[in-house]
Amino acid sequence: MNGLIVATITGGLLLDYHWLRFGQVAASAVAWMVCLGLLARSDARSRTALLACLAIATAGEIFLSLVWGVYQYRLGNIPFFVPPGHVLLFYLGTQIAARLDERAVPVIVALAAFAVALLAWTGRDTLGPLLFVLFGLCLWISPSRKLYATMFVLSLAMELYGTWIGNWAWSREVPWLGLTTLNPPVAAGAFYCVLDLLVVSVTAVKAWAPLEPAAAGNAARGLEPKRRTEKSKTCAS
Repeated sequence: MNGLIVATITGGLLLDYHWLRFGQVAASAVAWMVCLGLLARSDARSRTALLACLAIATAGEIFLSLVWGVYQYRLGNIPFFVPPGHVLLFYLGTQIAARLDERAVPVIVALAAFAVALLAWTGRDTLGPLLFVLFGLCLWISPSRKLYATMFVLSLAMELYGTWIGNWAWSREVPWLGLTTLNPPVAAGAFYCVLDLLVVSVTAVKAWAPLEPAAAGNAARGLEPKRRTEKSKTCAS
């Protein structure tokens, strides 16, 4: 599934840009098929997380692109492949986060802080410090730190790829704030971390238990996520 997701995202963005007549339609159809397949393979709790991601990401895209105008897609719309693409990226992030060494988190934070400070000091990306604060808040509020560190890097890679191809572009002058940024901002992953924080929170409230980083992907691999109560019983025995 992970390889299929990577192929869907990378190939879909290429289709969208280079096949001008039907590329966006084809990319959207494939993204939705993969997303629906993932939902069908998931258990109830994992499906809640994925559906929450779909809904929150759609609302976020409408606000960030069409209302705020911090970035714009090449046709001035929100492509239909974008909402399911967020779901696929979230799922991929949970899989990588489950395998990430805990010691990698402070390294990612330190490197991000250095890059943000350097670009802000030179005036090239004055939006970066604000985004880095959002990233830090996500790490502080939720215990799913490996997920946020993973998504910060993973989403930056996707942003670099998408803006390099030309699927979307970030505004040099940030509306409403009078700040400047790059295309993409080095801390663009903070927006994705906020999305994941909201997804984790919604799922935790619904299930009355915190969402483990790999819970959204366990069902698709045929693994049932273990609740903390079950872990406690195991330790006690």
